Amino acid sequence: MLIKKTLIPLALGGFGIGMTEFVMMGILPDIATNLKISIPEAGYLISAYALGVVLGAPILVGTLANRPPKSVLIWFMILFTAFNALSAFSPDFHLLVISRFLAGLPHGAFFGVGAVVASRLADEGKVAGAVATMFAGLTIANIIGVPAGTYVGHNFSWRFAFLIVAIIGLLTVISLKRWVPHIDANSSASVISDMKIFRNPDLWLALAITSIGTGGFFAWFSYIAPLLTDVSLFAPRSIPLIMAIIGVGMTVGVILGGKLADKFAPIKAITILLATMSILLALNGLLASSQYVMLCLAFTTGATAMALGPPIQMLLMQHSKGAEMLGSSLGQSGFNIGNATGAFLGGIPLTLGYSYSSPQWVATGLAISGGILSMIMLVKSPIRSPSRGLARGVP
Repeated sequence: MLIKKTLIPLALGGFGIGMTEFVMMGILPDIATNLKISIPEAGYLISAYALGVVLGAPILVGTLANRPPKSVLIWFMILFTAFNALSAFSPDFHLLVISRFLAGLPHGAFFGVGAVVASRLADEGKVAGAVATMFAGLTIANIIGVPAGTYVGHNFSWRFAFLIVAIIGLLTVISLKRWVPHIDANSSASVISDMKIFRNPDLWLALAITSIGTGGFFAWFSYIAPLLTDVSLFAPRSIPLIMAIIGVGMTVGVILGGKLADKFAPIKAITILLATMSILLALNGLLASSQYVMLCLAFTTGATAMALGPPIQMLLMQHSKGAEMLGSSLGQSGFNIGNATGAFLGGIPLTLGYSYSSPQWVATGLAISGGILSMIMLVKSPIRSPSRGLARGVP
C-alpha cells in the first residue's frame, strides 16, 4: 500500500526520532568506553533524553497550540536537528547529558502535533492507520538507522550516529516545507483552556498505563546489548543485525497496532498487548542463554511493544477532546516516563551486582502492572471504536 505523500515528512521525522532514541541502546557500551564511565552511568543518557521528552511535549505544545501545525512541526524539527548536532560534538559526559535532554524536548511535541496532522490528512475510518504511518518511520529506523548507527558506533565513533540524525532532521525540515499542506490553527486554543483536559481522571489513568506498561519494554531494551553479549554470548559484531531484527518486529507491530486501533476499542487492544508483552519479557529472563530463542524474542518483543503505539495515541485523543494536540503529545511523555523509569529501575539490579538477565524481571513487573491498570480501565470504561468521526473532530 502506497503512503500518502503528505504523510512522508511525518514518517521521516519519526525515522530521525526513532534513530536518536534507540541507537543509544546499541552504542551504550561504546559511549561508556570512550567517556570512561560505567554502563549504568551511561544509562543516565537514556533517562536524560526521556526526561526531555516528558517535559518538552506538554510545554512546547501548550505554548504553541494556537499556531499553524505545519510551522510548529518545522520549528520542532529545527530544534531537534540542532541539539542532536550538539550531542555529536559534546566533549564530555556532563555536556552530553545536557545535549541529550535538549534533544528530547521536541520529540514528544513533534509526535503529538504530527498525530493530529496525520488524523486531519487521513481518509475516513483510517485515522489510526495514518498515525501508524508516522510511527512506522520510528520503527523503520530500527531496521535501517539503528543498526547503521550501531555499526558506525562500534567501528568508527558513536558521534557519527548523532551527526546522521542531524542530517535526517534537516531533510525532514525541507520535506515538511514542501509536502505538508497548510492547516488552519486552532485560534481558540490556549494553555489555560487546554489544561482543562487534566481534570479528566481517565486521561490520568491512560497516562499511567502508558508510563508503567511501556516501562517494561524500555527496561528490556535499554540493556539489550549487554544482555545479548554477556548472557546470550553473541559476538559484538552481531548486535547491529539483532537490532535490525527488533526493528522489523517493531515495524510489523506498529502496522498491526494501527489496524487493531481502527477496528477495536483501544483499551481492549492495549490490555491484550500488555498481557502478551508480560509473557515475552519473562521469557527473555528465563531463556536468555539460548541464542535461537533470543532471536525469536527480539522480533516478537519489539513487535508487541510497538503495536501499543497507535491504540495508546487513540486512547489519549479520546480523553482529551478540545485539546487533542496536547493530549496526543502526552503519549510521548508517557512513553518516555516509561523510558526513563525502565532504564533507571532496570539498572538497579546491575549496580547491585546481578547479571544482565536481572533487568528482565524488572521489565516483567512493570508490564504486568500496566496490564492491571488497563484491565481496570477496560472494566470501568465503555467500549468504543476510535476512528469513526475522530478525524473531523480534531481542531
